[in-house]
Amino acid sequence: MASVTPAEQPPLGLRERKKIKTRKAIRAATYALIEQQGYDATTIEQIADRAEVSPSTVFRYFPTKEDIVITDEWDPVILAELRARPDDESWADVLRHVMRTALDLSLAEEPEVTRLRSRLGVEVPAVRARMMESMAATGRLLREALAERSGLAPDSLELRVFAMSVMGGLMEVSHYWAETGHRDDVRELVDRALDVLEHGLATGKP
Repeated sequence: MASVTPAEQPPLGLRERKKIKTRKAIRAATYALIEQQGYDATTIEQIADRAEVSPSTVFRYFPTKEDIVITDEWDPVILAELRARPDDESWADVLRHVMRTALDLSLAEEPEVTRLRSRLGVEVPAVRARMMESMAATGRLLREALAERSGLAPDSLELRVFAMSVMGGLMEVSHYWAETGHRDDVRELVDRALDVLEHGLATGKP
């Protein structure tokens, strides 16, 4: 099965395009302010003023400041790519392809935001906590997609453990990447994390 490309998506209506534009403006304003003055000093009122919307509009799109920071557009991309992979492909190869696709898009479209988000996940406890909640939600979506491939029930213990192991591994990749100053290629870090999940932990002992 082929991947779904943007050209194959139905065109968006005017209202939906305006909503996307507003979401992007709020996110851009938030990241710019955080870069200038730090996370704690940045307020919803400042974000609204910079994005040229009202504070109530900000809250309508994002319930909390943490949600603005962690929200991205990649969950639908990940799920579409996962469902499009060949049925006989191993789960490890599927995940490598899917994660690399999402990372390539993220780093191409908003590289500084991707780095800043990972840094805030390490430095700001509230962001880290909300990030964990978000990853749990993404893990449930991953479970459903993997259930379609495996034939296992989405709520089976095996799929729950596997999906959250993947999500936990990705969280640790993000933290490690930020803690080491983003010096490594994050795609290679994801590959290393998936190697651990696939083959287990190497002890270094003979």
